[in-house]
Parts: sequence; structure tokens; C-alpha cells
Amino acid sequence: TNAETLAHLLKYDSVHGQFGGQVEIVDGDLVVDGDRFKVFAERDPENLPWGELGVDVVVESTGIFRTHELASKHLTAGAGHVVISAPCGDADISVVLGVNDDELDPDIHKIISNASCTTNCIAPMAKVLNDSFGLNQGMFTTVHAYTNDQAMLDSPHKDLRRARAAAANIIPTSTGAATAVGKVLPELNGKLEAKALRVPVPDGSITDLVAVLDREVTAAEVNAAYKEAADGPLKGILRYTEDPIVSSDIVGDPHSCILDADITVASGNLVKVFGWYDNEWGYSSRLADLVQRLG
Repeated sequence: TNAETLAHLLKYDSVHGQFGGQVEIVDGDLVVDGDRFKVFAERDPENLPWGELGVDVVVESTGIFRTHELASKHLTAGAGHVVISAPCGDADISVVLGVNDDELDPDIHKIISNASCTTNCIAPMAKVLNDSFGLNQGMFTTVHAYTNDQAMLDSPHKDLRRARAAAANIIPTSTGAATAVGKVLPELNGKLEAKALRVPVPDGSITDLVAVLDREVTAAEVNAAYKEAADGPLKGILRYTEDPIVSSDIVGDPHSCILDADITVASGNLVKVFGWYDNEWGYSSRLADLVQRLG
């Protein structure tokens, strides 16, 4: 992708609106509010001049180099660390900030997965329930905005449901978020199952978690646990709200999860909780936080 296209897409965004700063191209470089960024177009990451430029952290967001072996090409090119903006089964560590980032060691972990936007939402939700009441078993559904992996019009796709028009259908599909939660919260490994529904909105998603707890609870108790976490150890990661919001209200929200207390349901030891998330802005905020931790 050339610098002109990148500049245009930074300046104008169909969801988040127009960028408020100054964006220009100078001698082939992208310049944003006076900060200069080199632009490269290279198929093999090993050929990128990371060492020459003194690059410590590379964010691997192409969607192509998503294994440890492939992402390591950036290390060969001279980078100090690689953060993959997607799940990676064999990364040195998968990190969800607020959940297991205390295990992150930059001296040891060089290939790091920031997990997925859904995992960054569901992991704090599950952690609060488990820490407060004990989570015996759970199932969740992510009702997710469509993504560029889907087709705008019906067209061939290996997932026949995803072959259908994204903006015209509610599309059931798979998600690896349940397995990913087990990586960042080993005590919940094997206790969660999940499915996804892709829906016709461009941004703004919600996770619906149903869990069997170790004891009986009320909705008020559950909400109190989430509010305490949002005001305390998960501040900046989890937001608690009692407002009757809808998906467009959380677009641009930097939190990983916005717990919607108004629709919490409890019956005995069975509980149902909902967490909103901006699958673009919220996830990108955590990605930036993680890079800052490493840099």
C-alpha cells in the first residue's frame, strides 16, 4: 500500500470520522502532526530495515505473519519484539491487559500476541466472576460487527455462512475466544464454549456470557463485583454502566469491556452478563498500551 493511500485512510474514516490532526506526505514518508513515519512495501519481513532504524517493537497487523515462525522474520530483520494483533497459538505469550499482563517479561517474551478484541472483552468478564464467585462452567456469544474477512455481496468463501453478504445478514460463525481465555486464565481452561454472530453494523460489538457459578447470587451482587473491579484493579480496562445504551454509544470507547449492568440476570447460581466493546478502538487502545509497556 502506498503512502498516499495510507494518508487518506488515516485522515478519513467511515466509522470514527475525520482525523483532527495534520496528515501529509513528504518525500514518500507519512508525516502526522510533525512526526515522520517511513513507509515500506515489502513482502518478506526479513528484508525490512528494522535494525538500521533502531526499531524495538513491531506491530504485526498484516494478518499474514501470525505464527511464531513467520513473525520471527521481524526479529531476523533487527526488531527487538513483535506484537501480533491477533491470536497466535505458539506465541511466547498471549497477553490480555488487566488479566495476565503481570506474567509479561520483555527479556524473555519476544513474540507476543495481543489476543483478539473478543478475548480482551470476555477475559475480564470471566475473571471477575471467577474471582468473586467461582466460575464452574460457561458459554458465551459474541455479537460482532462485520469485518473485512466477510463479503459485501454473496461470494465464495471457505466458511459458507461468511460467503453471504455482511451488511444484509446475521451470520453465525466460529470464534476462538473460548480457547484463548484458557491461555490467559489457565484456571478456566476447558470451562468455556463460544459462538459468534456477525451482524450488519460496521463497528461496536457485545459479548453475552452465561455462567454457572459455585454459589447462588443475585444480579445486584454480580453488578457490585463488576463495579468494584471497574473502579479498582481493572480501571481503564473495564467500564461499568447502568445507562440503557446501544452499540453506537460505545464506538470510540477505549475500554476493553463496558459491562452493561442494566441487563444483568441471575437465577440461583446461573448468571447472564453482557459486555460491550468497540472492536476497533478498544482493541487498538490495548495494542498501544502493550507496545508502550514493551518500549
